[in-house]
Amino acid sequence: MQNGFRVLLALALAAATWQAGAQAYPVKPVHIVVNFPPGGSSDAIARILSPGLSDRLGQPVLVDNRPGGGSGRGNIGATFVTHSAPDGYTLLISGVTIFYTLSTAPDAPPPYDPGKDFTPITLLVTSPMVIAVNPARLPVNSITELVPLLKGKPGFAFGSGGKGSGMHLAGEQFKQLSGVDITHVPYKGNGPALNDLVGGQIPIAFIDLGSVTRFLKSGRVRVLAVASAQRSALAPDIPTAAESGLPGWEALGSFGLYGPGGLPAAIVRRVNTEVTALLVRPDIHERILATGNEPAPTSAEEFGRYIARSVPRWVKMARDSGQTFD
Repeated sequence: MQNGFRVLLALALAAATWQAGAQAYPVKPVHIVVNFPPGGSSDAIARILSPGLSDRLGQPVLVDNRPGGGSGRGNIGATFVTHSAPDGYTLLISGVTIFYTLSTAPDAPPPYDPGKDFTPITLLVTSPMVIAVNPARLPVNSITELVPLLKGKPGFAFGSGGKGSGMHLAGEQFKQLSGVDITHVPYKGNGPALNDLVGGQIPIAFIDLGSVTRFLKSGRVRVLAVASAQRSALAPDIPTAAESGLPGWEALGSFGLYGPGGLPAAIVRRVNTEVTALLVRPDIHERILATGNEPAPTSAEEFGRYIARSVPRWVKMARDSGQTFD
């Protein structure tokens, strides 16, 4: 009887300690892993949010770029987060692409189960995919001008943020709908792809609007169309693909915040509350809009439903492309 009482007392003390720890969170620095190199939307959003989040949490919030891992999903950074303790001190900013990895690379799956090893916290931003060209390599102003040129001279290369990424799939869908023959060149993130587009090493890139925005005013990159049903309010002068003669080409990019699988609900709520408050704060909202991304704060439950709606569409695009992403 006495032993049983001791066990119950120990369990009660452990529960109280855990609850106190959750209530006290955070008591040390929080790391936000970005699974792509600097220069893309996910990195920009992380660096805009981290100072304000540090103020709200009362602890340093550090951005940790961990790019690479193949398949365009940033598997190195994503895997690092799944192997971290579910205590709220290691988080991930990534696209929903990490959730369709198993479906599009069945022969070489990543070292994690997307449905079990991540805890969705909030959707952060959305941004349509675009087709961008180096105007010195391809002096065209529209898809209508581009497609005949590509058909007349097959073999042009296009860059994306990585094999199997949303940008890659947008490019493959563009190929299907337009009937052009262009060769994919995968990069380890949007930043390196854009650097080579600006430098003329590749003539075409499929990229999210947020990543390319900073290059538009200089004229070093020309965006021909957005892959969305309506023009983006962030770039209203850029026509939609349908307006440019390519109806059906639609691909919306999005980035969200995740924790490791099993992140306690109390910590999910705390982080969600602080991050969503920042996303609607006028100064931060405007800074994010200036990157070409649109803030899209959600509850954790809403973000889970968004993922569930988005993944089947991306999987269909991957399968329709006929490509393998192992």
